[in-house]
Amino acid sequence: MTDPIDDETKVWKKLERKEERYEREQRFLRKDSEEYEALEEVFDKATLMAVYKLMNDRIIPRFHGIVSAGKEARIYSGEDSKGQPIAIKIYLTVTAEFRKGRMKYILGDPRFLSVSKDIRKLINLWASKEFKNLKKAYDAGVNVPKPIHWLKNVVVMEFIGDNFIPAPLLREVEVDENLYLAVLEEVRKLYVKANLIHTDLSEYNIFVYNDRVILFDFAQAVLKDHPLSEKFLIRDISNINDFFMKRGLEIVDLENALKFVKGEIENVF
Repeated sequence: MTDPIDDETKVWKKLERKEERYEREQRFLRKDSEEYEALEEVFDKATLMAVYKLMNDRIIPRFHGIVSAGKEARIYSGEDSKGQPIAIKIYLTVTAEFRKGRMKYILGDPRFLSVSKDIRKLINLWASKEFKNLKKAYDAGVNVPKPIHWLKNVVVMEFIGDNFIPAPLLREVEVDENLYLAVLEEVRKLYVKANLIHTDLSEYNIFVYNDRVILFDFAQAVLKDHPLSEKFLIRDISNINDFFMKRGLEIVDLENALKFVKGEIENVF
């Protein structure tokens, strides 16, 4: 007959081993990242464990400081195994802002047929959507950060900038007609070659780096057969036109800009 005291001892020892393993993992993360304390204040245990796994798997051998912080996510810098800069985007799993307005970008997308009501699963789905959209765009030759890895609510991608300083945004640089046309060309490639629409394009999510425009923030991007695709595309082009018009540039009217982006005409001027 099994001694109940022995059984209880085994249970406690098992729990102690789990606790010890978790502590070792936390010490590893603390040792390899000067940002650990800041991470601990913002992210829950599951997120920290995801970051630890990425570090242990050498996806993120070195973890540096925070680059930007928003209501939905934090961007950190790091290095890959070759010492090249990488960007680590971590979506917050506890935020009242997240659910608002996000479902319209997921519902209607045939790649995401099953949508959980659980907020953590939904955020993990959102992160996977960004990674998949980035990969689709990158593989099609669109200027976007190269996607590297995705795990739960963490997306790892190419860092755009020098010395861990992000490249300037479109809104931060001098603009001209060539830059305007370059932006329209990337929107065209995104639509024609990647079959994607950004849906939230503006001067705030376009880098200008090494004479190239680079689009980013792709979690909300949808396929062009999405039921709201035309509305989203018009909004993207209108946002770009409004920005350049306010900067004093001659812009293409919306009708011809749409035809150009859809590949129906070859030139806009």
